[in-house]
Amino acid sequence: MQHPVGSPLPPPHQPGHGPAFGWSPAAHHPGPPQGPAPVPPAAPGYPTAPRQAPAPHPGPGPAPHQPAPAPAPHQPAPVPPPPDTTGHVPLPPGGPVAVPSVPHATAAAPDPTSATLAVLLIGPAGAGKTSVAKYWADHRRVPTAHISLDDVREWVRSGFADPQTGWNEHSEAQYRLARRTCGFSARNFLANGISCILDDAVFPDRPVVGLGGWKRHVGPGLLPVVLLPGLDIVLERNAERSGNRRLTDEEVARIHGRMAGWYGSGLPIIDNSQLDIPETAHLLDEVLARSIASPPNW
Repeated sequence: MQHPVGSPLPPPHQPGHGPAFGWSPAAHHPGPPQGPAPVPPAAPGYPTAPRQAPAPHPGPGPAPHQPAPAPAPHQPAPVPPPPDTTGHVPLPPGGPVAVPSVPHATAAAPDPTSATLAVLLIGPAGAGKTSVAKYWADHRRVPTAHISLDDVREWVRSGFADPQTGWNEHSEAQYRLARRTCGFSARNFLANGISCILDDAVFPDRPVVGLGGWKRHVGPGLLPVVLLPGLDIVLERNAERSGNRRLTDEEVARIHGRMAGWYGSGLPIIDNSQLDIPETAHLLDEVLARSIASPPNW
C-alpha cells in the first residue's frame, strides 16, 4: 500500500513507549467510572487512623462580572510571498504542422521571411544543405531554429552506428530515431512560434523512409525543397570535408544519381551550382513564397 508523500506512517509501537509523552490509554479508551482509590492496609504494629469522608465540593456559584476584552491591536496586512523566480513558463504542446492556408486572390501572398514555417531542405552530401540552412535561419526576421539530422544522429557517442561502415539494422534504427527526435523538436518549436528548417539527404526512391517519415513526424505543413547542384560541385565540396562527414567519390556519385529522381516529382528544386550561400538563401525565400501560395502535393 502506498501512502502520500509528506505523510509518513507513525513508527511501530515498542514496549514501554506510548505514541507520545504523557499519553494515557485510558484517555483514548475510557472504561466504567472507578470509585475512590483503596486505602492500603496499615503496617503491623501501627494503629490505623480513622477514615474520614471527603468534604463536599461546593457547587458553582454565580459567575462574577467579566469586563469586555480589549480590542486587539491593529495588525499589518501580511506581506505576499515573492513571485516565483524559477522561470517556470507554460509551453503549448507541439502538434502536427498544418498545411499553410492559401491566401485569397485579392490578398497579398504571405512574406516567407516573417511567417512561421517548417522547411525541409533535401540534397546529397556536399549540396550545401547545412550551410544554407544555418545562413537562412540566422538572417530571418522571426525566431528560427536549424535542426540537422546528421547532428542529432551524432548525439550517440558510444555505440554510434556509422553508415559509412555499412548500412545495417543498427544504423537504420539510429537514423529513424534521430529523424523522430528532429520531428518532435520541430513541432515543439513551431507550437511556440519558432520556425524550423531541417536538412536531410532524403531519397526519392524510398518514400516511406524519406518524405513519408518526415510528414508523419512533423506534419503535412512541412515545405520540402530540394538543393541539387551539379556532380562536379558536389565532389569538390565533399573533398573539403573531414571525419565521417567525408564520403568516397564513388558514394557521392551514387547518392547524386539517386537524387536526380527528384526531377519530375513536383517538388521545387534549386540548382545552386553557381550560387553562393546568401544567393541560395534568397532564392529559397522565393521558392517558399510560391510553396505557401500553392503547397506542393507530396
